[in-house]
Amino acid sequence: MAGRRDGPLMKDKDKDKVRSRIVFAIVVGVTLGCVFAFLYPHGLFSADSPIQNRRFGKSDLKVGSSCESSERISMLKSDITSLSEKNAELNKQLKDLREKLRLAEQGKDQAQKQFMVLGEKYKAGPFGTVKGLRTNPTVVPDESVNPRLAKILEEIAIQKEVIVALANSNVQSMLEVWFTSIKKVGIPNYLVVALDDRIENLCKSNGVPVYKRDPDQGIDSIAKTGGNHAVSGLKFRILREFLQLGYSVLLSDVDIVYLQNPFDYLSRDSDVESMSDGHNNMTAYGYNDVFDEPAMGWARYAHTMRIWVYNSGFFYIRPTLASIELLDRVAGRLSREPKSWDQAVFNEELFFPSHPGYDGLHAAKRTLDIYQFMNSKVLFKTVRKDERLKKLKPVIVHVNYHPDKLLRMKAVVEFYVNGKQDALEPFPEGSEW
Repeated sequence: MAGRRDGPLMKDKDKDKVRSRIVFAIVVGVTLGCVFAFLYPHGLFSADSPIQNRRFGKSDLKVGSSCESSERISMLKSDITSLSEKNAELNKQLKDLREKLRLAEQGKDQAQKQFMVLGEKYKAGPFGTVKGLRTNPTVVPDESVNPRLAKILEEIAIQKEVIVALANSNVQSMLEVWFTSIKKVGIPNYLVVALDDRIENLCKSNGVPVYKRDPDQGIDSIAKTGGNHAVSGLKFRILREFLQLGYSVLLSDVDIVYLQNPFDYLSRDSDVESMSDGHNNMTAYGYNDVFDEPAMGWARYAHTMRIWVYNSGFFYIRPTLASIELLDRVAGRLSREPKSWDQAVFNEELFFPSHPGYDGLHAAKRTLDIYQFMNSKVLFKTVRKDERLKKLKPVIVHVNYHPDKLLRMKAVVEFYVNGKQDALEPFPEGSEW
């Protein structure tokens, strides 16, 4: 009896369990459906699916490869082949560009490029009538380089030309003789670049045009305390701004006496016109120097060309690319070779030709007349002893060969300005030390 009553109850319990499991499965299914619908709105295996877009590892490729059709594989192989061909073509183009860059760096075809910049081509004229270009075109002025300096130069320069001298307190006495002689001649277009406050105040108190640069630690440390050669080396960096502004500069050391206006005696047909350290026509303008080597027998005589150096303390420089390149080359070498002499570097960059491993400067140059732009060796060794030459009045006298500069500068003023005929006699040809 009892067994019969328990049978229906057990069956009811089993049915309840089955119903519960079905309900649970439905809930889970619906929940998973909602989750996948949220995460993969475009379908689990669509092209936009994160699974399709993620990177596959080796194991993924093995699994996925079985799902890929042969057509898809063929398309991928075709794409790979096409990309490989394009990559090879790009590598070829890159190689060609590198070769062109290498040739450009070696200076190939520079003459043709420069000619294209200068203007159209011309046919050569009859024999003896052809003249090449003596200089390079001037640069386009850029006032943004130094607006303050541009304003000063606009007021004092004449025909975009100006005399410029650098000075610190170490050369104050010579500077006074320098600007006094300029005033005496009546030259208005000159400017002193003051390297310290004392020189700036001196110039202002004497009505001398002056310009003091903005602070520059790299320059100021030398400018304020440096000696004659150290200060001289700074000019190549400072002059660059003048040229960039479009002005031609007659660079002048302060150990110079002006007797005439130098702008009346310039040719202006070259990038650089400089006075010479030569003391006669041969040494100043060049000569054939024969080197004798007896051991060579028949070929014992070797011909060489010699010229005495340009003086880096007095030269006229036009605002051309070649001129600016010269300043950059000299300033760069002086910064890398602190023991080098600025005048030696100046001449090496001007005269050394291009050769393997070195590209020479393509700048036109002219040597100024040594009796008009006179160095102190010419004056004290030759001119003062020659009655005919003593009657000539030079444009400037540069006391570059003698250490007693101030005394000789004053003697030059006495001789040429005040007419004291024996003013030069007390001095020896050379120096006593």
